[in-house]
Amino acid sequence: MGTTAYERMLSVAVAALHERDPERLWPLLAADLPVLCGADALIYKLDDWNENEGTLGLSPGADTEFASLGDEDLALLRAGYPLARHYADREDRAPVTARRVAGRSWPGSPTARLLDDVLDVDHVLGIPLPQSTTPITGCMVYRSGRDFTDDELRLAERLQPLLAAVEQQRQLLRQLNAPSEEAAEVALTPRETTVLLLLGDALTAVSIGRRLGISERTVHKHIANIYRKLGTHDRVSTVLHAQRLGLIPAAVGARP
Repeated sequence: MGTTAYERMLSVAVAALHERDPERLWPLLAADLPVLCGADALIYKLDDWNENEGTLGLSPGADTEFASLGDEDLALLRAGYPLARHYADREDRAPVTARRVAGRSWPGSPTARLLDDVLDVDHVLGIPLPQSTTPITGCMVYRSGRDFTDDELRLAERLQPLLAAVEQQRQLLRQLNAPSEEAAEVALTPRETTVLLLLGDALTAVSIGRRLGISERTVHKHIANIYRKLGTHDRVSTVLHAQRLGLIPAAVGARP
């Protein structure tokens, strides 16, 4: 991976870590992923790839082109041909292109013709979330000219852990943004909430500091404030109490 791509990935990861609005995380990704993958546009879908339902998330600029599409055209895009069927039939979640899956039948497919008409693109790369089973979720990136190379597929594979981490962050934030009355009274700051989440992941103060770009001393100050606000005295009781209050999800709180 080139230095520029690595730096851009790191920039996206840092931005996602500091974003507190869960609904802004995937739009943030959608703005950068096409550039990282050498593509022109992107669609992401966080529920099942099927033609009947689900919201399509679009990269900046693509939303204008898709605004005029009717139900039949949108159904084609939701169906995710031929990538949705490809991933549904196997456990492998490696990124792959539509042409490699469908071969010579891809250019003449209704989906390929629609993409050519709407976005002037003719190649599609599927990047599923690595842990998705049923439903299959993830994103597809598009470009014109030549198909995605083996190097670009390897880069996409290295991007998958970042996509999975952002999706996990989105789900955690959605739960945290609806705290109970008792949890609201605790009044943790955004940084204290982040430290609490990382405590729940069993990270040491040194690791938390590296993750957040702050000193170990500052981490201990945040931990002391968390203990004081929650009325606890150690990591385990703090995480369990925070879990009961709904400050962190059970899936995180169960791992100390």
